[in-house]
Amino acid sequence: MERLRMGVLSTAKIAIKHVIPALRRSDRWDLVAIASRDEERARGVASDLGIARAHGSYEALLADAEVDAVYLPLPNHLHAPWTLAAAEAGKHVLCEKPLAMDAAEAEGMIAACRAAGVVLMEAFMYRFHPQWVRVRELVASGELGEVHTIQSIFAYDNHDPANIRNIAAYGGGGLMDIGCYCIDASRMLFGAEPDRTAGIVHLDPAFGTDIRASGLLGFSDGRAATFTCATQSAPDQRVHVIGTAAHVTVERPFNVPPDQPTRLLITPGWPQHPPQTIEIAPADHYTLQLDAFARAIVEGEPLLTPPENGVANLRVIADLRSDAAR
Repeated sequence: MERLRMGVLSTAKIAIKHVIPALRRSDRWDLVAIASRDEERARGVASDLGIARAHGSYEALLADAEVDAVYLPLPNHLHAPWTLAAAEAGKHVLCEKPLAMDAAEAEGMIAACRAAGVVLMEAFMYRFHPQWVRVRELVASGELGEVHTIQSIFAYDNHDPANIRNIAAYGGGGLMDIGCYCIDASRMLFGAEPDRTAGIVHLDPAFGTDIRASGLLGFSDGRAATFTCATQSAPDQRVHVIGTAAHVTVERPFNVPPDQPTRLLITPGWPQHPPQTIEIAPADHYTLQLDAFARAIVEGEPLLTPPENGVANLRVIADLRSDAAR
């Protein structure tokens, strides 16, 4: 099996805490380099994590001939410029969600990667978890009947003004950071794009970012998805998928630790029938995502999270913001 060589473009927390450990668990990747704009920081992280090479700039990592692909966990406003730079350097790109600041930027990234002959993949890791494979199977099999409503919530509590999620110029705010998951899950399960949207957005007066946002997505045949995301709230996350015969609740849909099992609760005809529980074994959705990225590069396997999906998600976010502003 061909192994690929990964470079990590930044020492962001998500890289150190989640993606680098996932790379270590993959049999498709060798982690060979990491970069930071602070060379001392890059060297320290490389030493701590046993990474062979540390680069004191992103440009230096992209010039590294021993790197086949880069993982890009930079703030949202840097996704487009560094994806373009990576494409020019001939590196495949796994880019964190949301793919860009807006749909136009994302389309430019797609065009550049296509012209360079490199794979661009959006890092929506949750889609790869076995619990979501099972949910998609439940929907496709008709076990839930006709799925007509999806309800989701994703919330955390973060008041730090220095955190990138609270900086508007960096693409901060709940819609971009976590609302995108709720939107993506709804579009994925319905297998369609909404034809109408309604949004309610509340901005933090100091940060200028949305700290609470709710959305209604209308789909064909009267199907609907509703969600709320919040960045200054009691933490929570849930997804309810409601059909004419039963509904399924995904208890921890988006950021399951790799060593913890999960559960799906299926309620057929409640309260006449008790819920059924499907136990899902522990899995690292980051490793599964990385393995899929490698297969796309080496074997040409279609992407579960193609960049065009990121464009569609960004269009929905823009529509919700536009509706909320009216």
